Amino acid sequence: MKAAVLHEFGSELSIEEVELADPAPDEVVLRTVASGVCHTDRTMQNGANPLPLPLVLGHEVSGIVEAVGRNVTYVRPGDPVATCASSFCGHCRWCQVGQLHHCENKGRARPAGQPPRLSQGDTPVEPFVGLGGFAEQLLVHERTLVRLPEEMPLDKAALLGCAGITGLGAVRHAARVQAGQTVAVIGCGGVGLNAVQGARLVGASRIIAVDRIPEKLEMARRMGATETVNAAEDDPVAAVRELTGGVGVDHALEVVGLEATIEQAFAMLDTMGTCTMVGVPRPEMKVSIPAVELLLEKRLQGTKLGSTRFRLDIPLYCRMYLDGRLDLDTLLSETVAMSEVNRALEQLDNPVGARTLLTF
Repeated sequence: MKAAVLHEFGSELSIEEVELADPAPDEVVLRTVASGVCHTDRTMQNGANPLPLPLVLGHEVSGIVEAVGRNVTYVRPGDPVATCASSFCGHCRWCQVGQLHHCENKGRARPAGQPPRLSQGDTPVEPFVGLGGFAEQLLVHERTLVRLPEEMPLDKAALLGCAGITGLGAVRHAARVQAGQTVAVIGCGGVGLNAVQGARLVGASRIIAVDRIPEKLEMARRMGATETVNAAEDDPVAAVRELTGGVGVDHALEVVGLEATIEQAFAMLDTMGTCTMVGVPRPEMKVSIPAVELLLEKRLQGTKLGSTRFRLDIPLYCRMYLDGRLDLDTLLSETVAMSEVNRALEQLDNPVGARTLLTF
């Protein structure tokens, strides 16, 4: 099969032949239909984490099951599926308490002594987070998959495996925004726009979208933002406080992963407000907040992949899309062939759209 392979951090991906191993008893082969190009892929391309090379990036995938290992019972050939980086074992302490996104044994890698899932001759090829979605086929553990409704368009379904579950889940599961509360969302990319519409879906009274790009703020309005703040023109904290009569918001969701925006999000809070950090910061990053603000019972918390239970969440979001309640069409900015993967990744440095999909 063909895959977009990264051989050196900071370099372009190369379209090359990669061999796919036979599925182990608990593994599934799927034919890729669509694969989202996420900012996380760009940061990994540039060496944010010292991952093994060569590497196949991509983790927002939808496709059709082609073959299954002998112990697989959840899916069968022909099933439409989506992938999720939040795999689970079902047995560890976190799975036992229902926090599957913190699973300690995700099964992303094959056990020691087994041949690699992907290879080029004698050289193992690493699939990013056990997926490697920039490829014509995937060989994955069955617990990375969720079955989709037959009528769900697979290009839209690919948008749910990371951006959808993270943005919507940050509102529903992590922040637990209640009807009538006020919300600010900092960063209106694919995840942030899902957070905006998540706030709309749970009945937030005011949803203030903050970004530096006017086109993204316009998309945020289409997704449900009641007001917008252009952070390139106005101080976002002052603007949000002015819009709320000086009191601030009940919830601020930070979807950028920068020190400055995390501190801004916390500064936007009303008494007893909650700042939920959704964006992924670099490991060495530190933030500074006034300790006295904690006496007002303000909280700073994080969430991983929207604290998702993806086999419950993704079918729900599919049904909401099919019923016309969830907008995925606005999120799909462009579809391109795998040969355009480097251009799609470069566009993430100065993004205007929400999400580009590779289609196969």
